[in-house]
Amino acid sequence: MKKLIGIDLGGTSVKFAILTPDGEILQKWSIDTDIQNDGEKIVPNIIDSINHHLDLYGFTAKNFWGIGMGSPGIVDRQKGTVIGAYNLNWRTLQPVKQLIEAGTNLPFYIDNDANVAALGEGWKGAGEGGANVVFVTLGTGVGGGVIAEGKLIHGKSGAAGEIGHIVVEPNGYPCTCGNHGCLETVASATGVVRLAQDIAVEFTGDSQLKQLIDGGQEVTSKIVFDHAKQGDQLALAVVDKFYFYLGLACGNIANILNPEAIVIGGGVSAAGDMLLKGVGKYLNKFAFPQVRTSTKIKLAQLGNDAGVIGAASLAILSSESK
Repeated sequence: MKKLIGIDLGGTSVKFAILTPDGEILQKWSIDTDIQNDGEKIVPNIIDSINHHLDLYGFTAKNFWGIGMGSPGIVDRQKGTVIGAYNLNWRTLQPVKQLIEAGTNLPFYIDNDANVAALGEGWKGAGEGGANVVFVTLGTGVGGGVIAEGKLIHGKSGAAGEIGHIVVEPNGYPCTCGNHGCLETVASATGVVRLAQDIAVEFTGDSQLKQLIDGGQEVTSKIVFDHAKQGDQLALAVVDKFYFYLGLACGNIANILNPEAIVIGGGVSAAGDMLLKGVGKYLNKFAFPQVRTSTKIKLAQLGNDAGVIGAASLAILSSESK
């Protein structure tokens, strides 16, 4: 049975996995991402690591369908190139596919890292193999991917699924994209802290979170959610505002696409069931009646494995489409 290789390329580490065609992980490992000298060692290190581990496990290129990889930056799927991955120091065009295929003798497929994570959660995670699944990842930014009728949606310029740039507050905070009030400005880890700091200014009740903020202490999104779980009134007001914005975005996504599931992952999703209930309340408020009863909000299940699993599926999907 031929196997798959999945790669999740990140700014601090490169994660690898060898998987069955059914998406079960057989082996996994990682290496540090060497971003020095414009990231020139990243691809050679990936090639060396793959070849080393194939030797280690007694495999050859004939044992594999191919390699799939998720990468930050602007990805050209057809040419297999990446540019503008600033956390990798890749400012110029990187011929990733050409180099990796030459270095491993295996077919290589690549897509954006958020899209690849969506494929992973859709295939083996909370999406349960559904044909219509939207993945929203809440981290330092807000990303996402859309699977509709069984296909990953890319759009004209590859920008489909930029969920973090749905405008939820037209006169809101400035976003790095140049707009104001994007979901990313209020639903990312930094966005939650920004909401807390702003709401704290006018908050007059008793709140331990307010004391932390007023005292200049470091506040994180985790601290905000932990205080909300303990009933802190300011924290509850902050997370309700967060739920409103995320629920508004999810309601609009659900009305347009009517997916089986909107899967929420990333660091902020560690808030767990309280996040599902809070966002679900506003999703129900904004969703069309038939959508409200058919689209579910779920928490991501695969954690750090979503990227390698979704990346590996690129090799299967591409092989099947030939």
